[in-house]
Amino acid sequence: MERYTFFPLAFRMKYINRWGLMRNSIPENLLEHSAECAMLAHALATVGNEKFGKKYDVGSIVIKALYHDISEIYTGDMPTPVKYHDSHISESYKEIEKSACETLISKLPDDLKSSYSSALDHESGEEKIIIKAADKLCALIKCIQEQKIGNSEFSKALEANRASVEKIAESCEELRYFIDNLLHEFERPLDEL
Repeated sequence: MERYTFFPLAFRMKYINRWGLMRNSIPENLLEHSAECAMLAHALATVGNEKFGKKYDVGSIVIKALYHDISEIYTGDMPTPVKYHDSHISESYKEIEKSACETLISKLPDDLKSSYSSALDHESGEEKIIIKAADKLCALIKCIQEQKIGNSEFSKALEANRASVEKIAESCEELRYFIDNLLHEFERPLDEL
């Protein structure tokens, strides 16, 4: 009997911790991040369709966002300062991520491989900017939440992620809308929510 281990491996995303170089007050694992990224990608795609007349395939975007970091099952979470230190490291890491995804897809029955190849491809098409915006928005929200509870470890990361999100928002009206209308609510305490 063939062994298809894609799903047991995917469920191990909960064991991959994020923000490894930072002292976290609120631990975050890859599965949590992926779910949050999928929720934000859904919101951004919906904003695009409802507010700006886009024709995004919201379901496709949500699925791709859910799996956007699945390669980290093999690679772990590479810290941003290392991952983007120079173009050689960035390109090499992209190749490693691609190889990891191919390995994961090989662990599926043949009749599922095509669908999952599509689901794990978040680097092409108009969906790419929405998923990238959602991913960066997750990082910004994490920094906001850490700062809110007094963790100054995230002060520089907050500045850097805010700048990164603002840069993406220059060409992503969905993200601009989210920043202007929804992001500030993450700064409120529970009693005000």
